[in-house]
Amino acid sequence: MRPTAPTGPPAASDTDAAVPPRHPRALEPVTAVLTVLLSVLGALIGVVLITSLGVSPNTAVIGALVAMVIGRVPLRVLRGMRSPHRQNLVQSAVSGSTFAAANSLMTPIAVPFALGRTDLVWPMLGGAVIGLAVDSWVLYRVFDSRLLPASNAWPAGIAAAETIKAGDSGGRKAAVLGVSALVGLVGAALKLPTSAAGVAFLGNIWALLMFGVGLLVAQYAPTVLHTDLSAAHVPHGLMIGAGLVALGQAIRLMRGGRGKQPDVQGGGAGAEDAGADGAPAAPGAGAAGLPGPTVGTGRLRRGLLEGMGLFLVGALVVALTGGLMGGMAPAALAGWVALAGVAAVAHQLIVGLAAMHSGWFPAFAVTLIVLIVGLFLHIPTVPLALLVGYTASTGPAFADLGYDFKAGWLLRRDAVPWQPFELDGRRQQYIAQLLGFGVALVVVAVAWHSFFTDGRVPPVSKVYVTTITTGLDPDVMRTLLLWAIPGALIQLAGGSSRQLGVLLATGLLVATPQAGWMVLGALAVRYGYVRWRRRGARDAAERRRSDEEADNELSLVGAGLVAGSSLNDLGQLTKAL
Repeated sequence: MRPTAPTGPPAASDTDAAVPPRHPRALEPVTAVLTVLLSVLGALIGVVLITSLGVSPNTAVIGALVAMVIGRVPLRVLRGMRSPHRQNLVQSAVSGSTFAAANSLMTPIAVPFALGRTDLVWPMLGGAVIGLAVDSWVLYRVFDSRLLPASNAWPAGIAAAETIKAGDSGGRKAAVLGVSALVGLVGAALKLPTSAAGVAFLGNIWALLMFGVGLLVAQYAPTVLHTDLSAAHVPHGLMIGAGLVALGQAIRLMRGGRGKQPDVQGGGAGAEDAGADGAPAAPGAGAAGLPGPTVGTGRLRRGLLEGMGLFLVGALVVALTGGLMGGMAPAALAGWVALAGVAAVAHQLIVGLAAMHSGWFPAFAVTLIVLIVGLFLHIPTVPLALLVGYTASTGPAFADLGYDFKAGWLLRRDAVPWQPFELDGRRQQYIAQLLGFGVALVVVAVAWHSFFTDGRVPPVSKVYVTTITTGLDPDVMRTLLLWAIPGALIQLAGGSSRQLGVLLATGLLVATPQAGWMVLGALAVRYGYVRWRRRGARDAAERRRSDEEADNELSLVGAGLVAGSSLNDLGQLTKAL
């Protein structure tokens, strides 16, 4: 779906009518109460599923559906929930509470517990809270910049926005969404990764093509090549090389080097950055009628540098509360803090870029890479466990907030004047997510002990601890360095707008059976449908209009598939209880 241009600023004669519309407040009594109640539900779902099945479902669409149902309740006090913007606030908080509880809090604190150091759970929880808070703050500061543009895919965000819009407008859109959701639900119940097909209708074509290739190679390598690539650490090596190049590309954008805007999700031509001097671009500044970025290079640079400084402070807090001060020499402690800060920044950016393009984020795999680097540096067991836990707390909230901001961006894009309303709405979404994070923290603080002592520890945390205690095969680092070279070259070839190396490694690491076929099949359908819709187009303008209409229709189908798969994930709760 190619976002259409918002209506431009009003004429000078209309200045009295140019007062920015007031976006609904996240702390309005009814909205805030519903946000807290549904965030409790989201956090509980996240905790139960991450500790039992090792998954954290996307509850953004679920939150949107529940908010829409509440808005239809014939009570005057709930009438305001019919607003798509209030529904967006609630779904943002529900989604944030789920990922925060499962990925950013429960998984990190399980690492010292699984290691047998229950005394470090509370210090690790404090560090995870800092990681979560900095993660979300940085995304709020840099979303819709040249590095993380709102015009890019963010597939789960499109799914949430299309769900809200279809519920608001009804008619054919609601019917298409409902049928697609039913197909997604049935397919997921039959163990087919229908969400992968849905994402392929929503995301960046080039990035998803590489992602699908990675998924297929991972699926068939054991039978065709008689090699388990993951066990051989090939995907990890590719991710190291691609990730380092991706960080270099991010630094280049941060420093204000000129280049093209990242592709819009359909993979079309990029646009020259209108905000290269650090000033926000005006609406309509982008190519093909897209609004220009609201975050210039100056704010992007400040946001990332602020994040780096705050991550270093968080690492120091973990070191002090975790007792590392007395067990490490000053130089080693300083090195540990520096490594933890850099790892946190790298983790959030790699996870965020992968999520932006593909809707999947390799948080587990990137954390495992940090763990392997720590083993190579011979970091002692307890400091290494705290390093892994602190790194794991970053990334998922960064990606999830990007999805939610994308949903809000799509819902607000027709506002007049656009930019004040967009920035106000984004601020309210951030506040709503902070409410969700607070609820998640309370739920995890209350629930972790009973879950862990009952043996319900997140599976990924057990993998981290097993790797820490068994050590590193000397040949692993050689393999990582060898495969880092092609990963870096592929990432360089695709550029920052496509993230080909990161997405290839992500596909190899995710390795979900049949997901590669679903992604590539949906991409083929998408390509064929767009070409079919172009028939009879006589010039470039008609072809662009036809492509936009085709993308809009396929986005609705993709949103339904993702929604149906999310409903099936929610149904897994009965297995976990």
